[in-house]
Amino acid sequence: MVKIAVIYHSVTGTTKQLANSVTAGASSVEGIEVIEVEILGADIIEGRFKNLALLEQLKDVDAMIFGSPTFMGSVSAQFKAFADATGELWAEKAWSDKVAAGFTIGSNLSGDQLHTLQYLQIFANQHGMLWASLDIPGNCDPQKRNRLGAQSGLIAHSKDGILNEIDLNTAHYLGQRVAHIVKKFAR
Repeated sequence: MVKIAVIYHSVTGTTKQLANSVTAGASSVEGIEVIEVEILGADIIEGRFKNLALLEQLKDVDAMIFGSPTFMGSVSAQFKAFADATGELWAEKAWSDKVAAGFTIGSNLSGDQLHTLQYLQIFANQHGMLWASLDIPGNCDPQKRNRLGAQSGLIAHSKDGILNEIDLNTAHYLGQRVAHIVKKFAR
């Protein structure tokens, strides 16, 4: 069984909705087991991520899909605390050769969400992971997925807490895409 982890932080619930769609997409592929992990405030003590059991659990997955809202042009402080806690895993190359992807949401159309995706990609690259992009050219999909045109991963937009159905469909597709890619590598 191939395992995928969807790891995210959500404040208003929109990132969680995207994570649920990513999870559903990955789970729809036969032979895939998905664990969905929300980074919570209780995981962080004095600014440091302390959920060591989660970090240990992630050693056993084949792929990780990271999600964070975009705050001030980057990931949330909670997601950053999670990333900072992976230093020992980085040193031992524990995540090397795992597949990775990412998603984010912002309340502005041009709120520097691309930088959040680039942060997630660099984070994955530092761990030696293989980044899976979103292979749907913006405005070229019959189902209109990837409506905001990001190729690095999913960028969603909501200013009122209500997600566009197309963004949820794109999140579902991202989960499926990662599942198919990781199954190819598992062969």
